[in-house]
Amino acid sequence: MRLPSADHRPWGVPRSPWVMAMRWERLLFAHWPVDAAALAAVLPGELEVEEFDGTAWLGVVPFEMRGVRLRGLPPAPGLSRFPELNVRTYVTVGGKPGVYFFSLDAAHRLAVRTARRWFGLPYHYAEMSCRRDGQGFTHYLSRRADERGPRATFAGKYRPVAAVKPAQPGSLDAFLTERYCFYTVDGAGVIRRSEVHHAPWPLQQAEAELQVCDMTAMLGLDLPPTPAVLHYADRLVVAAWLPRPVSDGPG
Repeated sequence: MRLPSADHRPWGVPRSPWVMAMRWERLLFAHWPVDAAALAAVLPGELEVEEFDGTAWLGVVPFEMRGVRLRGLPPAPGLSRFPELNVRTYVTVGGKPGVYFFSLDAAHRLAVRTARRWFGLPYHYAEMSCRRDGQGFTHYLSRRADERGPRATFAGKYRPVAAVKPAQPGSLDAFLTERYCFYTVDGAGVIRRSEVHHAPWPLQQAEAELQVCDMTAMLGLDLPPTPAVLHYADRLVVAAWLPRPVSDGPG
């Protein structure tokens, strides 16, 4: 896979080779402003909440994963397409802004096991469905079915309502979406950074109807019924690198 230009990134692409590639399709960014102190209370102590104009944000992001493959291999039939959903916020470590995932749900047991082992991410198996209707709505349902995490459900539909408009640098749209790494913290308090690379998000304004969204109940954070900010992206190709301790320096 030929990587897209890195001109839009806040720092360069890692020197080491990427290990996994995938496509994220029919993705919804649903974001709510939250109290920074309440959010900090449920983050690992080694991380600090990043705010935009004095406000912290919590996101719920459903999408479909496609074309998942390891470097040098084609996508494996039956193993490379499944729905996925994450709950996330935003942190900065060593001057690099990134994502912190509170949870990730996927409808593929092997993907869950692999991501937990390779990336140290809190993945859970869930029973999920994702389909598009004739009006352009993506109907999405996720019910967690993994004993390693509390029950959690997302049910709703969403669609784009405007043309593609990439986020402007320095805007809230960019703050919520243009992230090129994520962070994990292990039981010893070691912070690890995993780099990702992709073209700028092809964002569209979106509308959504959420019937159930209790994905943040485990955090003790209740979300309003209507998201404050909605974005849609139809398709994005992504490459990912294995995590490295932040103390190791550039990859």
